Amino acid sequence: MGKWPKDTHVAVLMGGWSPEREVSLVSGAQCAAALRELGYQVSEIDVARDLHDVLSALQPDVCFNALHGVGGEDGEVQGLLEVLQIPYTHSGVRASSLAMDKHLSKQIFAQSGLPVAESLLLEKGLVDGHPMAPPYVVKPVNQGSSVGVEIVSQASQAVPASLTEAGWSFDGMAMVERYIAGRELTCGVMAMTAMDVMEIVPSNGFYDYRAKYEEGGSRHDLPADISSELSARIQDMSLMAHMALGCRGVSRADFRYDPETEQLILLEINTQPGMTPVSLVPEMAAARGMSFTELVAWILEDASCQR
Repeated sequence: MGKWPKDTHVAVLMGGWSPEREVSLVSGAQCAAALRELGYQVSEIDVARDLHDVLSALQPDVCFNALHGVGGEDGEVQGLLEVLQIPYTHSGVRASSLAMDKHLSKQIFAQSGLPVAESLLLEKGLVDGHPMAPPYVVKPVNQGSSVGVEIVSQASQAVPASLTEAGWSFDGMAMVERYIAGRELTCGVMAMTAMDVMEIVPSNGFYDYRAKYEEGGSRHDLPADISSELSARIQDMSLMAHMALGCRGVSRADFRYDPETEQLILLEINTQPGMTPVSLVPEMAAARGMSFTELVAWILEDASCQR
C-alpha cells in the first residue's frame, strides 16, 4: 500500500479565477477521472474565494492541485493549504511564488549560471517609445500559458498598447524581453530526474494560447531531433532550474534555441504543467512507459505539507 490508502478523500482543485481557468477545468476533470479509476474518493472543487470555507466543511485528506495561473500556481492556494494543514501536490509556497514571477525567477536563474534573455521590468502606461531595439517580447510578469504575450518584430511596428496605456488587464508591471529566434524546446522534471526533451512546432509560428490547447495547434516531436549534447544540456538546465527555485513534484522548463548562433536560453519554469489531452508532461511520461493514470498516482503520492 502506498502513502494514501484507497479510502483517501482527494479534493481536486480546479478552475479558479485566472485567465487559465478553462484549461484548469480540463486538467482537473482529467485528473479527477484518473483518481477515481485508482479507487480514491474524489471531490472536484471549482475554486473560488470561499475555498477556506469549502475545504473546512469538506475535510479532505489531501488536495490534488490542478489549478493554473494566478491564485492557484503562485503560492496563494499553497499558503492556505499550509495554514489548514492539508497535504497538497506540486511545488510549495516559495517555489510557486518565485516561478510565477518571471522577473524574480530570471534573476535566480542568472545567479545560478543559467542563460536567460536580456529583459526590462517596466510600469505599464509610462513608456513612450520602444523600450529596447526590436525584436522583443512583451509579457505580463505573473501569467502563464502565453496569456498577454505580444511580439514586436521591427521598429516600424507601434509600441504595444500594453506598454503605453494604463488600462490593460494585468497587474501594473510588464516585462520586455529580447526575442530569441529559433526552436521551441521543453523538458519536464519528475522525481528529480529530467525527462526527454520535446520540440514544439506551432502551426501558426508562435506557441500561443491556441497553439498550446487546441487540437492541431502544434506538433510535438519527442524526443526532439537535436544532438545528444544539446539534449543533455537542456536536461541538466531543467533540473538546475527546478532545484534553484526549490520546486517539488513535476515541473517543466521552456527554452529557445537558435541553431544559427547555437544560443540556448531558458525562458521559464512551470510548477503545475497542464494535464489536458494535449498537454506536454503527460506525453513525456507516456514516452517513459507511464500512463496518465500512473502519472497522476505518482503526483498524488508525492503530496505533503511544508513543500
